[in-house]
Amino acid sequence: MESFANPDEFVGNLLSLQADSLALIALYDQDDVLRYANRSFRAAYNIAPDEQLSWSAIMRRNYEAGVGTVLKTANFDDWLVSTQSRRGKTAFRAFETNLVDGRWLWMTETVQPNGWMLCIASDITQLRADDRRLRQDRDLALRASQTDELTGVANRRFIMARLDALVSRPPEPEGVKGCIAVLDIDNFKSINDRYGHQAGDEVLLDFARQAHSFVRRLDCFGRIGGEEFMFILPGTDLGEGVRILERVFTRIRSARPLKAWPEFSYTCSAGVTALRSGDTAPEVFSRADRGLYLAKLEGRNRINVV
Repeated sequence: MESFANPDEFVGNLLSLQADSLALIALYDQDDVLRYANRSFRAAYNIAPDEQLSWSAIMRRNYEAGVGTVLKTANFDDWLVSTQSRRGKTAFRAFETNLVDGRWLWMTETVQPNGWMLCIASDITQLRADDRRLRQDRDLALRASQTDELTGVANRRFIMARLDALVSRPPEPEGVKGCIAVLDIDNFKSINDRYGHQAGDEVLLDFARQAHSFVRRLDCFGRIGGEEFMFILPGTDLGEGVRILERVFTRIRSARPLKAWPEFSYTCSAGVTALRSGDTAPEVFSRADRGLYLAKLEGRNRINVV
């Protein structure tokens, strides 16, 4: 490590340059709450010097005020779920984004193992507009390839890639690598048969929205097919994984997603397993899926640990 004759002077200069930089610099904690932002970032996203808001609160306020990032959506909550399905789920991500004031930014997100994330954006407005459109089309295509079209959460391709990445990582110092859960909406065919496929889609959307609200920075949640979904919980032991699922189950049991049938309610089942040394992604997925199958056999509306 390089040493400096006057460390205090070095740190002071670094902080001063960072604060005055034209680049947009921000640091979010593991709960996605803004802990530091320089003047350029705060000005771009309408944040007061003393505010420490969550990223979702910043984006919601800017969307409602018509400032900050250009969001081409008629439903902010749908956009939020879709974006949070990818935000902070990989160690590094780079993409382009445009602001309401006309600027075009190149944004990078660097995520530490503890969930803290550094965001740095550079102004690339001067690049040729035609090139920008091509790159934006590329980014939109990539996003579509990672997103479930109906629910807006991560799709099977994206979440299976995250599972591959997790099983390849060394365990945490305390030996906990993580756990995964496979969840399924109970009696979903009966819901479709009785209320119609449009109602079935509304239940799927509700389930995705309710379950996704429990996703932490390093967690991942997505739809893997039909009425089946998966949670990936890195660095989480089975006990904590079950507690998270129990909170999801409580929320689902109280949900009433069908306006035409206000008394309608539904439940789900889950299989959960811890990652073990030497596991492959297919092995750990198969084990959790078997747990789900057993939960169904045991009467549904329950969690089976395998």
